[in-house]
Amino acid sequence: MNKVCGSAAEAVADIPDGASLAVGGFGLSGVPAALIDAVHARGTTSLEVVSNNCGVDGRGLGVLLAAGRIARVTGSYVGEYKEFARQYLGGELEVELTPQGTLAERLRAGGAGIPAFYTPAGVGTQVAQGGLPWRYAPGGGEVAVASPPKETREFGGRPYLLEHGITTDFALVRAWRGDRHGNLVFRHAAADFNPLAAMAGHLTIAEVEELVEPGKLAPDQVHLRWRPVRCPTPGQPPTACSPIGRT
Repeated sequence: MNKVCGSAAEAVADIPDGASLAVGGFGLSGVPAALIDAVHARGTTSLEVVSNNCGVDGRGLGVLLAAGRIARVTGSYVGEYKEFARQYLGGELEVELTPQGTLAERLRAGGAGIPAFYTPAGVGTQVAQGGLPWRYAPGGGEVAVASPPKETREFGGRPYLLEHGITTDFALVRAWRGDRHGNLVFRHAAADFNPLAAMAGHLTIAEVEELVEPGKLAPDQVHLRWRPVRCPTPGQPPTACSPIGRT
């Protein structure tokens, strides 16, 4: 079984316009830059992106954003990216901001098959009350789409918000090491959101710094293991299975 693609362009060739993407990375650490550049070169547009942040001018997801390829962003940090702010305030981009820990858990929950969970993060704020501007009207000014209020419930006398797990059509991640079966190892800051993004994607595409043969990765080092979820024909061996849900 060999799941290695000949190029980044080949790896992202099946991502259609309008697809949802979970993208790993924290700041500019662990960002799958080669895959992002390949999506940009292919011309894919109207993407819905879930990522901690949306890169910076000319780097990371900022490449796709500057080209107008992203329609919606779910993230936790905007930073000082001026083009991001311009598109958002001008009504060109829909943005769902969520607390960073909540975003991480929404990705993990989605990948684990958990549809929703309760968290104390955001209680007593506009995150709970709703009304956060997701999208402004063209030209800015008026709010065209606002966040809805979230369900609140008490546990042990403390209020919690209901948050929903996130799954996406594809995930783009960067790993330190990987084998041709799709087993991946992350390290340093790249171990923050990359494993969670990989879990959330129905089909995960990984770029790796070092590609090794199966058996070279110690089992207790592997952070993300390939697991077939669906086979086209009952009884076929795993090599014929579509790796939907995992790398």
